[in-house]
Amino acid sequence: MTKIGLEIHGYLLTNRKLFCHCKSEHGLKYSKPNTNICPICTGQPGAKPLLPNRNALDKSIKIALILSCKINENLIWQRKHYDWPDLPKGYQNTISGSHAVPNGEKGKFLGIDITEVHLEEDPAAWNPKTGEIDYNRSGSPLIEIVTEPQFTNSEQVIEWLKELISALGYIKAIDKTSGLKADVNISIKGGKRIEIKNVNSLKNIKEAIEYEIKRQKKDLPKTQETRRYDEEKGITTKMRSKEQAQDYRFISDPDLPTINIKKKRIEEIKSSLPETPKTKLEKLIKKYKVEKKYARILTKKIEIVEFFEKIIEKTNSKLATRWVIIELLNVLNYNKKELDEVNIKPEHFIELLNLIEKKEITGLKAQEILRQFIPKSFSPKKHSKNHLIISKEKEIEKFAIKVIKENKKAVDDYKSGKTWAINFLVGQIMKLTDKRADFNVAKKVLKDKLN
Repeated sequence: MTKIGLEIHGYLLTNRKLFCHCKSEHGLKYSKPNTNICPICTGQPGAKPLLPNRNALDKSIKIALILSCKINENLIWQRKHYDWPDLPKGYQNTISGSHAVPNGEKGKFLGIDITEVHLEEDPAAWNPKTGEIDYNRSGSPLIEIVTEPQFTNSEQVIEWLKELISALGYIKAIDKTSGLKADVNISIKGGKRIEIKNVNSLKNIKEAIEYEIKRQKKDLPKTQETRRYDEEKGITTKMRSKEQAQDYRFISDPDLPTINIKKKRIEEIKSSLPETPKTKLEKLIKKYKVEKKYARILTKKIEIVEFFEKIIEKTNSKLATRWVIIELLNVLNYNKKELDEVNIKPEHFIELLNLIEKKEITGLKAQEILRQFIPKSFSPKKHSKNHLIISKEKEIEKFAIKVIKENKKAVDDYKSGKTWAINFLVGQIMKLTDKRADFNVAKKVLKDKLN
């Protein structure tokens, strides 16, 4: 039997680092190497840490709560020692270790037991090939989520991680631009546990698990070890023998006071949490009668599902579902924007859907208006006089005559049996009417004229 456990790391979404005022930004897309640094996060002699970032602590509590963990009220910072170039102090500050009390413990998420959730600081970025070190991320607040080894295959792991990412997105606690990375622990009955360090995408996690299971079945591990995943070759390679807790020489940090979290603070954070994706999914299906496949799409992001909930009460359910899932998401994707990065008011979207349902404007015209909602929406009803649908045959007839005269080849194609040419001709009518002509009426008028 295969047992798989995860240690998931994610950067908390905060403005500053854990123990100093430096920006918590890292990677070349943000700034040049070694520019967001100070004596504290580079471990200069005599530098002392500031009190831990309160925002990071609150977000660690949110994450623990959404994973149904017991929240511990008294937390002691530990020093986790190891000698690597990415750790300027020679130790990492963490709320974990042999005798530590983590931020949260004994939780459960979608059938998998959560061992603990704890806060810690990130080391620097070290490139072993060049020897270069970038301290921009040194001291950035990290959350670590540790599961029990209850997964049995890669598919189960990936589906669970997708749901976890969605849930964490609801509370806006994790920096989504940095993604999640995981240490994956795998063991087969009779063999020792193997840890694969820092696997940084769902694709790589899946491939690393599948390769490692095959490898262990061929050669059952006799000793614990730490391995890395080589993305280019699709294999895992040995890094070192697996460290034990005592190898890190955990001790409490004398420079950092015990954190005392009051029950009132925990309750306030708990009351501010949104409904979970699972709860939202059940509500869409049961209350609003949305098909499950569409409900899954709507509940992937909290801003989308909350927007949908605001409009569904006042519009046609099927129309609202289609226009949010297809039209709205297409417009956002085209503009490379998230819904919370633009200002589309639900009342304006409702007006647009009502105009479509009452057949006061065409679907094509509505699409055009929706594109104009980026970056800020407006009342389509106030501008509807300029967008009113043309549905009377006599009004459309004059445009049809003009199109037939100016598109001889398409007319000849249609008359020779190429029936698809009619759609081109309808398109020309739509162009002349600024997308206001009723598509079906225009098609009928054209056919009558051509026949």
